[in-house]
Amino acid sequence: MGKTGLCIVYKNWNYGSILQSYATLLELKSLGVEYEIIRYERKKDIVFYISSIPRLLNQDMRYSKIRSLKRKIGKKMHKEFASNDKIRAKKFEKFVNEKFDVFSPVINEYKTLEDYADKFENILVGSDQLWLPSGLATNFFNLMFVPENINKIAYAASFGVSEIPSYQKKKTIEYLNRIENISVREHSGQKIIKDLTGRDVPVIVDPTLVISKDVWDSNIPDQRLIKDDYIFCYFLGDNPDQRAEVTKLSKSMGIKIVTLRHMDEYIESDENFGDYAPYDVGPAEFVNLIRHASYVCTDSFHGSVFSIINHKQFISFNRYGSNSKNSRNSRLDSLFSQLEIERRFHGNIVEDISKQIDYEKVEKKLKKLRMFAEDYLKTAIVDIRKR
Repeated sequence: MGKTGLCIVYKNWNYGSILQSYATLLELKSLGVEYEIIRYERKKDIVFYISSIPRLLNQDMRYSKIRSLKRKIGKKMHKEFASNDKIRAKKFEKFVNEKFDVFSPVINEYKTLEDYADKFENILVGSDQLWLPSGLATNFFNLMFVPENINKIAYAASFGVSEIPSYQKKKTIEYLNRIENISVREHSGQKIIKDLTGRDVPVIVDPTLVISKDVWDSNIPDQRLIKDDYIFCYFLGDNPDQRAEVTKLSKSMGIKIVTLRHMDEYIESDENFGDYAPYDVGPAEFVNLIRHASYVCTDSFHGSVFSIINHKQFISFNRYGSNSKNSRNSRLDSLFSQLEIERRFHGNIVEDISKQIDYEKVEKKLKKLRMFAEDYLKTAIVDIRKR
């Protein structure tokens, strides 16, 4: 078996993004796959910025840019947050430096990237929302740079949306048809591919769920960071009503709130939310805060995933309205459907979070889903053309 090149996230300081990339590495190691993380960091020169202008037509891109701008303004206006954000970034850097290995040289030019791809037998694009329409033009995560003769794999890929913009459908069809082995993370992604190409592709669980709790425990050592009992609150969206619900839960249960503030954007009202708001929290600390929480409240996919892995009583709120064009609720819908877990928030947070989840039943489901994902990956790496 030759070397596998990886197109995964390794510089985005988002807990879910980094942990799913790390889970992919753990899974490949368990299968004895030799890999190398491809570092394509395109130069941001005048040509880059001019070529990026059409991307602003994409609504998802504009939405991301607005959130990023709010974050930058927040750091300019609030020096304490800017300082704290650097503390958090250092924790992410430490985790990646310790846990991620075998990187390619940094590649700045697209032609160099195309030439470099020739050294691999397989090139795999990882999970997370790497197929968002806003990123189509880079031609990296869609593997357009990979030569025809090299086996291309999408492992639990995600579009992050339920529909591809009409002006991008032709190019989306083109890259999908080039990838020999595709699996997706959500049923909405499965439908997109069926509608665009006629192909039936499997839905598999996110890489973070393919890794069992025992393996997570052995690779991220257990550490209690907060001595008191607490509700761990991890919100990415700006929904004050959800914070109010958690505050009700805190008062009813008589336990405090630990929260992580200002992740995707600066939310000024969050300065008054929660009892503890640590910033020295990298991916390992994130996992440990969930491990030791009495309850978890989140609007995050991976906040929900690690609650499930650690058998927590939790509430998973919708970050987006059901009619929002930026909605990425489908990945949570798929997750809960696969595991037969009820979304559980029906208006009374105290009652809803107290309903016990049957984790014995969940683990039986997970065992089958893990085996299915592992079998898919093993077959894809061997590639049916070469068996």
